[in-house]
Amino acid sequence: MTIKDIAKESGYSISTVSRVLNHRRDVSPEAKQRIEEIVKAHHFVPNNNAKHLKQIASKTIAVLVKGTSNMLFASILEEIQTMIGKTRYALEVSYLDEDANEVEEALIFCRERNPIGLLFLGGNLEFFEGRFGEIEVPSVLVTNQGKQLHFSNLSSVATDDTEAAKCAVDYLISQGHRNIGIIGGDLKLSYTSLQRYKGCMESFRANGVEFDEKNCYEKARFSYDSAYRAMKRLYERAEITAIFAMSDVMAIGAIRALRDMGLEIPGNISVMGFDGITISEYYNPKLTTIQQQYKILAARSVEILRNDIELSTSAVHEIVPFNLVRGESVKNLTNNESREAAGDEAGGSLCAAVEF
Repeated sequence: MTIKDIAKESGYSISTVSRVLNHRRDVSPEAKQRIEEIVKAHHFVPNNNAKHLKQIASKTIAVLVKGTSNMLFASILEEIQTMIGKTRYALEVSYLDEDANEVEEALIFCRERNPIGLLFLGGNLEFFEGRFGEIEVPSVLVTNQGKQLHFSNLSSVATDDTEAAKCAVDYLISQGHRNIGIIGGDLKLSYTSLQRYKGCMESFRANGVEFDEKNCYEKARFSYDSAYRAMKRLYERAEITAIFAMSDVMAIGAIRALRDMGLEIPGNISVMGFDGITISEYYNPKLTTIQQQYKILAARSVEILRNDIELSTSAVHEIVPFNLVRGESVKNLTNNESREAAGDEAGGSLCAAVEF
């Protein structure tokens, strides 16, 4: 009897039978009971030697990168490439559109290339809830939290996007800004944008600031040109003193648009970014931003994946701390005549900040 025979007799898929035989938790109790009954009845013994040979036959770790303009991902990927380059594994990188279904792409990759492990740079948890259970190799979700998915072969290493975005808006409010615009991704498609948006709303509520989503939130892709166009649309319809852009790339695109409209940053309008990519420190003005620790994100992701591949460890979920970096792109309205236009200074906690 083979796994295919068990699948046929039980009525469940081969992948479900495999998960039961490998003692995975992401299987329904009914499926587990039925498959174990058949295994016991036929005295089936899994061929562990064949399984081991299949595992060691592949030496490839695949990285699926969502989006082609994400400079944070580029920095993380560079670190991953350096680390994997020092091991016996090969690395293969696949770039996806930022709105693509990375789990569907991973399933195709697994069928065609048989990787020994997967790293997802960016991801939408709805896609993982849909079909990730069909993926059997060790995997790590990088920059998104995956603990709530409860897959035994899926770990995650991430910044707390919600808390970090709350920190960003808290800072703008502490500087006297109450009319704040936001440039971010499609909240229906971008899980990262949704988490950061939730953080913004938490800050507004905590500080007693009203936010008009219809007029003050502008959707854009995570690219310079898309953010450039979004900034122009947003400025035409909303009276704002500050912008929170959900990535540094978006922030830089927004600044270029504002300058092309004859505005000074931060003289006429303040801009805050997110990610802390290298260019943010050298841009003029230096960006005030949320800095993610990309080297730690990369290092821990590779370490966790290798431990799972080589030692069959349990899933690990880690949150990496962030910093608020005060650059030159946010103006303090509390010490000048613009304070009345911005409203009274709001309260609220402020996360720790560092200077460029």
